[in-house]
Amino acid sequence: MLDLPAARDRAASLVELARKKGADAADAVYVGDRSQGVSVRLGQLEDVHRSEGEEIGFRVFIGKRNATVASSDLSKEAMQTLVERALAMAAEAPEDQYAGLAPEELLFRGVPADLDLDDGGDPDPAELRQRALAAEDAARAIEGVTNSGGAGASASASTLAIANSNGFAAATRATGYSNSVSVVAGTGSTMQRDYAWHSARHLADLEAAEEIGDRAARRAVSRLNPVSIKAGVMPVLFDPRVATTLLGHFVGAISGSAIARQTSFLLDALETQVFAEGITIHDDPFRKRGLRSRAFDGEGLPVRAMNLVDDGVLTSWLADSASARQLGIQPTGHAIRGVSGSPGAGPANLTIAAGQRSREDMIAGIKKGVLITELIGQGVNGVTGDYSRGAAGYLITDGEIGPAIAEITVASNLKQIFATLEPANDLRLRRGIDSPTLLVPEMTVASA
Repeated sequence: MLDLPAARDRAASLVELARKKGADAADAVYVGDRSQGVSVRLGQLEDVHRSEGEEIGFRVFIGKRNATVASSDLSKEAMQTLVERALAMAAEAPEDQYAGLAPEELLFRGVPADLDLDDGGDPDPAELRQRALAAEDAARAIEGVTNSGGAGASASASTLAIANSNGFAAATRATGYSNSVSVVAGTGSTMQRDYAWHSARHLADLEAAEEIGDRAARRAVSRLNPVSIKAGVMPVLFDPRVATTLLGHFVGAISGSAIARQTSFLLDALETQVFAEGITIHDDPFRKRGLRSRAFDGEGLPVRAMNLVDDGVLTSWLADSASARQLGIQPTGHAIRGVSGSPGAGPANLTIAAGQRSREDMIAGIKKGVLITELIGQGVNGVTGDYSRGAAGYLITDGEIGPAIAEITVASNLKQIFATLEPANDLRLRRGIDSPTLLVPEMTVASA
């Protein structure tokens, strides 16, 4: 894995080579990574792995034609072949009037912000093993847990460099750590499974293994002996670990490509009231140690913190350069990409702001409803917004959380869900997309 200057120069030199060989424009993405992990089950080591690799992706333009190729061989000879192959492919490709590099006048200039994404660590496998064992031991110590699905701990480091023929070249580096455990509670036909995990950029920020194990076990035990529920329209609480999926559907609906293809249920929603007044959905690429923090986007454009929803009003699409050209707007600095294919668009660290009421107050006000902690299957129509998903969780009766429920479906339309949902005040910043508990006042709930 190259250091930052070498990674930047490697991407830039490939772009320069393409220009010398006749490309009208070009861009390149270098990714170098190192990862290692340990998995255990029932106190025994199951697997240890470590990998290191480099890959470079490359896109060339000849007029309005373009092609993308990628290689894990970074030798000088391989790069020569890569450029020649890309140019030959581009010459045969169909014209695309919207494809192209990001506008030169908009490119990020200057020194990338220090987002503190790299702690420089490379833990010993023995340390990872101990962390995995500690998580599983803590889970198996909880009464009612009868088996383990295993536990794991991992560490990684990656370098990303992007360069293009409009004069942009920059590189960043990040580390990552994770710990997870899955356990089974109960016996025979009554068994239930659940899990817990946490990821962080810095090892110091990773949640204690014992806390992760304890949470997984208590979740599994609490799901024992589920009861049936009578179908009806009722309030639905989405636990934070599944509430983020609603934000995922929102992101898909406001992506520039979906809008340009006219395949989004929010097609005509820009600058209109999509959520209730007071709702804010914030995108922050500059969060220190954030899992999706970035100093520039996947096309070399500047990024900025912004409210995608402000007081309930949708303020922006998420547009890379190609979709922005289709829509007749400026790219929004949300381009994301890997080494293969053209850029797409997506948020950085996305959150729906905390509300005023506590989760406990919300529960206390529900006569009959459900708390959802797991969602199953897809069941979402991105064109119409129709929503129907399998789920599991807990029954709420007379303001109190009751027994577990399983094999139910919750259904509505995402437009209605967005317009009526209320966030609780229990927001925690733990992932790339974060949400507090969300209350949807009315959804159809039925047995699956």
